[in-house]
This record gives sequence, C-alpha cells and structure tokens, in this order.
Amino acid sequence: MDALASLNKVCGEEHVRPGAAADAVDGVVPANVAAPASTDEIRELVLVARDAGLRVGVRGASSKLGWGMPPAGLDLLLDLSRQARVLEHAAGDLVVRVEPGVRLVALREHLAPARQQLALDPPEPGATVGGVIGANASGPSRLLYGTARDLLIGITVVLADGTVARAGGKVVKNVAGYDISKLYIGAVGTLGLVTEAIFRLHPVPAARRVVTVEVATAADAGRLTQLVTDSQLVPTALELDWPDPAGPGRLTVVVEGIEPGATAQAESAAGLLGGGAEITDTVPAGWGQRPYGGETGPAIGLKVSAEPAALRPMLDALWRVADLHHLATAVRSSAGSGVSYVGLGAAADAGRDAGGPAVEIAATVIELRAAVAPYDGSVVVLQAPPEVKRLVDVWGPVPAVELMRRIKDRFDPEHRMSPGRFVGGI
Repeated sequence: MDALASLNKVCGEEHVRPGAAADAVDGVVPANVAAPASTDEIRELVLVARDAGLRVGVRGASSKLGWGMPPAGLDLLLDLSRQARVLEHAAGDLVVRVEPGVRLVALREHLAPARQQLALDPPEPGATVGGVIGANASGPSRLLYGTARDLLIGITVVLADGTVARAGGKVVKNVAGYDISKLYIGAVGTLGLVTEAIFRLHPVPAARRVVTVEVATAADAGRLTQLVTDSQLVPTALELDWPDPAGPGRLTVVVEGIEPGATAQAESAAGLLGGGAEITDTVPAGWGQRPYGGETGPAIGLKVSAEPAALRPMLDALWRVADLHHLATAVRSSAGSGVSYVGLGAAADAGRDAGGPAVEIAATVIELRAAVAPYDGSVVVLQAPPEVKRLVDVWGPVPAVELMRRIKDRFDPEHRMSPGRFVGGI
C-alpha cells in the first residue's frame, strides 16, 4: 500500500488531499494535507510518515506559518482544525484540558459562564492553542499572567516515531518528573505534535481601568515605564504604541481587580504618569496588535527581547538605523516585559516597494542586535520575504543551540518533523 492510500485509510479520503498554494508553509507547498480528528489518528498518520520517510508539518489557523525559516521539505501537512474540542473544564480547580485546534476566542467564550479565563492574548486572528504553544506567542497580559510557559501544566504529544507521550497533569502544583512540556513551547513543531494541552486558569477580574498618556521621546517612554515598574502597582499590562517616530507615542497602563482596588491603582498610575494622563474603562483601538502585516502595516516583523531598561536605547538605535537605511518603523512594545514588536518597511518618500530593500532590512536587523546585546537582548525576524531570510539569520545567535540540536536528535533522529524551521536549521 502506497503512502497516499495509507493516509486515506487513517483519516478517510474526504480528509486527505493534495497540497495547494494556500497550504504553503512560508512558501513551501506540502505534497499532501491531512486533517486528523484525534490523537489516535495523528499517531497513525505519523506512523505512515515514519515508514514512508515523509517530512511532516503542522498548522492550526495558519496565522503564524510565516514565522521562523521555511521547512527544508514538506511531504505531509497535518491540519488540526478538526481537533477543536474543550475536553474538560474543572472550574473548581481552575484547570482546562483542550485539543490544539481550539481557537482562543472560542475557549474564552466557553470559560466565560464560570467567570474564568486562559490569560493568553496574542493578537493573531483566529489563533489556536496549538499555534500559541508552537510559536510561544503572547500579548499584553503577559506582564501579569506570564506566557504559555507559565500557564501550561500538562501536555500530550505524538513523537516522530509514533510514540504518544504525556507530561504534567491536571493539578497546578505538579512537581513529579521532568517538565518536558516546556520543550514544545516555541519549538514550531520540530519535536513532535501537540495533541492535548492542560492549562491553569485565572478568574476574570471584576473591574478594569486603563490609564493612557502621550509620550514625546524615547527618554520619556523609558522613564515613565521605569516609574511604573518600580512602583507598588500591579498592572496587567504596560504597553507602548509608537506607529511613527515623527509623531508621539502612547503609553498605556492596564490595572484590574475589584472595583475600589482597580480605581485606586488607576489613580496612582495617573499620578506617576503625570499631566495629560487619562483614565478610561476601555483599551485603545488596535490594542496589542502587531505593528506589521495587514493591509497597511509594514511587511517586515521583528521581535525584540531585552531587559526593560533597554527600551530607550532600543528605540533610539532603531530610529537611527532605520533612518540611515530609509526605512519606516512602527513599534508595539510590552514595555514592562521587555518584549517589543517592530514593523519595518520602505519610507513613504523612498520610492521603494512595501517590503523595503532586502540588504537594508538585513543591515538594520544586524545593527539592532548589536544595540540590544548589552541588555541581554535578542532580535528575531518573525515575518519577512525570502530575500531577507536568505541574507540574515532570522533567529540570531543562540548560546544553547548545540544542546537544542542534541534534543532534536533524540526526539526526531531522522529530522522529519518541520525540518529546518527552528534555530540553527533544526
């Protein structure tokens, strides 16, 4: 029996088809696409792939398939849209067990009657649980609640040889054994396929207050960010939005809790931010959205991670280098967490295409990495056309890359799971 016939036998012919341009993973079109409905079906598909030597990829809502490097090859793409069930919600224990194709919006609606939430808020449209784990995506609320690394307490995965492995459990304070769940966060499918995830939940706060102030310079943004982070406030989010260096930025502090507490914290935050600070109950339009992509945003997307103290030098270096290379910039920064997202594109008066010249984009990335290096910083190219990715290492220097290669060799000796997508060509 050939590989295609075996795939059809596992999922049914209606759920297996040839790959098309719309299925491409960062430009690489898969030979076949299969949509399994359970862990057992995924296991059977992986066994078929193992026996036939097929290279396997995975997708959820396709919102982050352009992150990382293109796969070295793709014979089978597993579409997890049929794995979209909430399997268990233990409201009394603040725990939920879900399949990877569950969209965060749908999960939020499912948990709402219990006044509980999975406190992950990456802004990609239609983001799924599996995609958030695989890409380690996060949003503004990471300042208070953390990322998937902090909220994931259990996982089920199918390894490259078809083994079904489980780690963690359904209790928050689980300390038994190695916490291998964390290996899959941000691994972009290179170590195996996540088929179930267990998360800790948080209560939905009773009240929210939003404090916003305009900032004129990078120095102002850095100083006010430091004032908030050094204070007694416990903000849910501290975000800086700077769509154009020629104009002002906007610093926003979100505080939550019971009504009197949220109001008191908001008033304290407004006092720290000084004159012009406004208090409302709603976040600004476009809250948390990435400053690249879409119909009008820059084409190139970067993720800059560094100590919060690096905010001012990062902005200064970005604007200086971008001006030198005739590039427009847009910044959306989780300033209190030290994670910023940068959009790069051709300046309006440069007479160039929207993606900007690849050489100048690559030079900007390299110089920005040098600027944040003293602050334990890194710059990852999340989204870029192929000509940029050919000129610059999208991941940048990673001290632990040799250890990561050894882990890859142990979990996927034949390098068939999303090959080439991760750090160092893993």
